[in-house]
Amino acid sequence: MKKIVFIFTLAMAMVPMCIAQKIITANDAVSIALKNSYDILIARNDADIAKINNTPGNAGMLPTANANGSDNYAINTIHNKLISGAETNYTSIGSNAFNANVELNWTVFDGGKMFITKNKLGQIEALGEIQFRNQVLQTIYDVILAYFDVVRQKQQLASINKVISYNQERVTILQTGFNSGASPKNNLLQAKIDLNVFLENAITQQNIIITAKRNLNQILCRNIDSTAYEVIDSIPLNYKPDKTDLLQKIYTNNTSILTLEKQRDIAKLSIDEFRTLRLPRIDLNGGYNYQYNSNTATIKWSRTYGPQIGGNISIPLYQAGNTSRQIAVSKLQLKSTEYDLENTKIQVNEQLQNALTDFDNQQSLLVIEQENAALVNENLEISMQRLRYGQTTALEVRQAQQSFEDSFTRLINFKYNLKVAETKLKQLIGGL
Repeated sequence: MKKIVFIFTLAMAMVPMCIAQKIITANDAVSIALKNSYDILIARNDADIAKINNTPGNAGMLPTANANGSDNYAINTIHNKLISGAETNYTSIGSNAFNANVELNWTVFDGGKMFITKNKLGQIEALGEIQFRNQVLQTIYDVILAYFDVVRQKQQLASINKVISYNQERVTILQTGFNSGASPKNNLLQAKIDLNVFLENAITQQNIIITAKRNLNQILCRNIDSTAYEVIDSIPLNYKPDKTDLLQKIYTNNTSILTLEKQRDIAKLSIDEFRTLRLPRIDLNGGYNYQYNSNTATIKWSRTYGPQIGGNISIPLYQAGNTSRQIAVSKLQLKSTEYDLENTKIQVNEQLQNALTDFDNQQSLLVIEQENAALVNENLEISMQRLRYGQTTALEVRQAQQSFEDSFTRLINFKYNLKVAETKLKQLIGGL
C-alpha cells in the first residue's frame, strides 16, 4: 500500500507538467512534416531540377554564341636554302599571331527533334510534380499512422489505469475483509499480486508511448528525444467512403498510375526523337573575325578582319544500324512501361478493394466491440459492487477485470485499424 501511495503521489506531482505540455493535433503533425521532411525536400528539389531543365535552350531550339581569342608569340632562328642555291639566315626572329572572333551557331532544322525534346522536357517536369505529390501523400500517410499510434497507446494506458483503480479498491475491500476475519489471506495476496502486475504494465505502457512519440518525431524530422508534447485523447472516426466515387478517382488520381502514364508518354517521345536521326540536319553559323600577324623577317605586320556567314547540311546515309537499334530498344522499353502500367492498375484496384473490405470489416468489428465494451464495463461494476457486499468471489472480480481490459484493448485496436483503412483509401485516390 505504501508503494501504491508513492506511485500515485508521484503521478499527481506530474499532473502540472502534463498540463503544461503542448497538445499537437494530427493536422499540426502533418504541417510539421510537410515543412521538415527530408524526403519531401529532396522530392521538391528533384521536381525543381526537372522544371529548370525544361527550357528551349536545353531542347536545342536556340543558337549558341562564343567569343574566342588566342595570342602566340615566338622567337625563331630561320635557315632557308633555295633551289638556286641562295641561302637566307635569320637569328632571333620574333613573330606574333593574334586571333579573335565571335561566332554564332544555330541549328535551324534537325528533323523536328528540338520540338519533340521540348515536349519531352515538359513531360519530365510534369512527372517530377507527380512524384513530389506521391512523396507528400506517403509522408502524410506515415504521419497519420504514427500520430494515432501514439493516441492508441495513450488510450491503452488509460484502460490500464482504470483497471489499477479497480484493483486498488479490490485490495482495500479484501484488506478490510481479512482484518475482520471475513476474507481469507490468499484472496488479499492475489489481489495485491494483480495490482502489482498492472502497475508494471502501466510502467511498460508508458515506455511504449515514449517509443511511439520518438517514432513520430523521426517522421517529423524533429529531435528524437523531444517527447514533451501531448496528442489528442481519441481517434476521430467520421469518414464514410463513397465506393462509386473511389472507383472513379482511382484511375485518375492515383499517383502510381499517373507516374507510369507519364513515363509511357516520355517513352513514346523518346522513340520520336530517335526517328529524327534519319532526317537531314541544317546548321547556320556566322561571326566576326580579327587576325593580326607580325614577323620581323618577312613583313612588319598584317591584319585581316571582317564578318563571315555560312551553313552546313548533314544528310544521314548510313549509321551502321544504330538508329534502327535505338528505335527498337525504345519500343521494347515502351512496351515494358505499358505492361507496368496495366499491372499497376490491377494492383492499385486490388489495394482499393482490400482497403474497402478492411474498412467495412473493422467498422463492423468496432460496432460489436462498442456494445461488448459497455457490457464488460457494466459487468465489472456489478462484480465490484457484489465484492463490496461480500456476495462474490475474488476470482469472479478478477475475471471481470480481465474481460474489461481485453475488450478495451480490442476496441482501441479496431478504432486504430479503421483509421488506417480510412487513411489508405484516401492515399490511394490522392485525397490526403
